[in-house]
Amino acid sequence: MKKLIFAVLGLVAFSSVLTSCKEDEETYAEQKEREAKQVRAWLDSHNVDVISIQEFLKDTVTDNPITGPDTTRNEYVLFEDNGVYMQIIRRGEGRQISAGETWYLNARYVESYVGSGDTLTMNLFQQDPDIFYVKRTGDTYSGSFLSGIMTRAYGNSVPNSWLMTMPFIKPVLYNGNSAKVRIIAPHNQGTQNAASRVYPAFYEITITKPKNQ
Repeated sequence: MKKLIFAVLGLVAFSSVLTSCKEDEETYAEQKEREAKQVRAWLDSHNVDVISIQEFLKDTVTDNPITGPDTTRNEYVLFEDNGVYMQIIRRGEGRQISAGETWYLNARYVESYVGSGDTLTMNLFQQDPDIFYVKRTGDTYSGSFLSGIMTRAYGNSVPNSWLMTMPFIKPVLYNGNSAKVRIIAPHNQGTQNAASRVYPAFYEITITKPKNQ
């Protein structure tokens, strides 16, 4: 009985701490505004040229200092409906996933916190890449991680911002010729952790096929 009383008292005390902490927390609107300011600061500090989806779809090219074709520009396309920014470094030399197909893919990536530039997770020095699958149903893409750092850190759900790159890339077997993208993902287009804590993440991802599909 004493143990039960102590447990109840402990829960009450813990609830009181949570309540007092919430009084000092930002509102969701304040968190989103902070996130927006962090993204704007990141774009400014990296001299990003933001292009519209209409401009991007003319040739589906984002000029960048690595692969050009205009190496003086650092273009990211903004998807205005959800706030994702995407830059295609390499489209890849394979083919795009077709409707009705399911592909199993490898990812080498770095995930950074936009607000500070600190690395959150990465697998560049791991023996094995992250493995995930993507299924295309009509123009809808879904997927799940099967193994790797992302799975251990955040669960199996593939961020929607990752899936958004699928219509534009053509991954192949080897890194040097495969797809490479950069993404700025607001909290609701990132991991479950980002969604719950309301922070933006930057990803640089190389996506390859483990075999010819």
